[in-house]
Amino acid sequence: MTHLSRRSFSGLFATAAISTIVAPHVASGQTRPRLVIVGGGFGGASASRYARLAFPGVDVTLIEPRTSFITCPYGNLVLAGARTIGNITHSYDGLKGLGVNVVHDWVDAIDAVAKTLRLRGGATVGYDKLILSPGIAIRWGALNGYDEAASEVFPHAWIPGNGEQTTLLRRQLEAMPDGGVVGISIPGNPFRCPPGPYERISMIASYLKKHKPRAKILALDAKEAFSKQALFIDGWNELYPGLIEWVPSNKDGRVVHVDPREKVLETEFGTKHKVDVANVIPPQSAARIAIDAGLANDTGWVPVNPLTFEAARAQHIHVIGDANIGQPMPKSGYIANSTSKQAVAAAVALLQGREPPASPVYFNTCYSHVGDEYGISVVGVFRPGSNGFVETPNSGGVSPRGPLAERREQRRLEALHADAWYASIVKDAFG
Repeated sequence: MTHLSRRSFSGLFATAAISTIVAPHVASGQTRPRLVIVGGGFGGASASRYARLAFPGVDVTLIEPRTSFITCPYGNLVLAGARTIGNITHSYDGLKGLGVNVVHDWVDAIDAVAKTLRLRGGATVGYDKLILSPGIAIRWGALNGYDEAASEVFPHAWIPGNGEQTTLLRRQLEAMPDGGVVGISIPGNPFRCPPGPYERISMIASYLKKHKPRAKILALDAKEAFSKQALFIDGWNELYPGLIEWVPSNKDGRVVHVDPREKVLETEFGTKHKVDVANVIPPQSAARIAIDAGLANDTGWVPVNPLTFEAARAQHIHVIGDANIGQPMPKSGYIANSTSKQAVAAAVALLQGREPPASPVYFNTCYSHVGDEYGISVVGVFRPGSNGFVETPNSGGVSPRGPLAERREQRRLEALHADAWYASIVKDAFG
């Protein structure tokens, strides 16, 4: 694996992209506890803001690759033309205004024994507790034919970066002739945002219905079932009849080889699908930092203590967000936001010689847009268990289906709720 995500890292143990050195909290004689957070997505930003507000006696440093963050949530709406990249881009000014020390440079190495990070610019940042929220990495080569060069033809648009992949896929859709075929390759579990590929299918369908009504979507899936499946299929039948073909793995939907030159997606039984545009969502793992630091196990993800989020292989390092093993919790922005606060509270308690807060509750709400004024959702409540995380029985569920007239009003309201949810989580993370 050579490519790193927006929040991924490489080097002796880790690397994290940042651009200016502001490290006043590393001077000798430091007496205040130092909490350093690496990765400024929903998990890391939420952790930084919560730590600054809840624990004013702790120095909080956030080390983040970019000076602004483009969210995965609502990125699919850019493909539909319902949002722009600018609409989903957020700065770190709110965190800086709270007193979070936001550092923009590379972290070339983590010394877990000395509890220091070495920055590429030459500074050394010490920490008493380290929270990693590094996100995911693409497993280049795990899908035959799919490497970084292939992603410039068949974009994944699954790691926001500077928005270049999402913008590329949008341009390809705009350039595709009416009557063309959009192929989508969907990986097996686990991966970031389980409902994400199906919202993407919906948003691309929304664009095609308005601008290229003779086009088709061929969704090839490495799974036999997916999150909120009945709700999505209801929406597809209602809004886009005949436009979407979803092929599960048991009907030869698993893509095993891609050919960007010939624009072909090949499935495991040798069927070759010629497409005009392809969105290949490849297999994923925890970001490079977690793997290089020896925190991930052979699954490629990081096992953690479900009460404190300390890595099983490094107790002073707490790993939150998509990089850890949290099943049955999904890899979602809301889970990153929710669990980040317990990780911070646990880290500070341990620094102060106290027991971590007991009986935490982790919440997930995931909205998906299926069309204009058409939203669906799933809710879950989770807790630490004896062998990981457990879902609280009868605690959540999905949007009601019901009669068509009632359902349509419910979908309209859920689209509004989705917009409110997005505004709320962005505020909670970035201020």
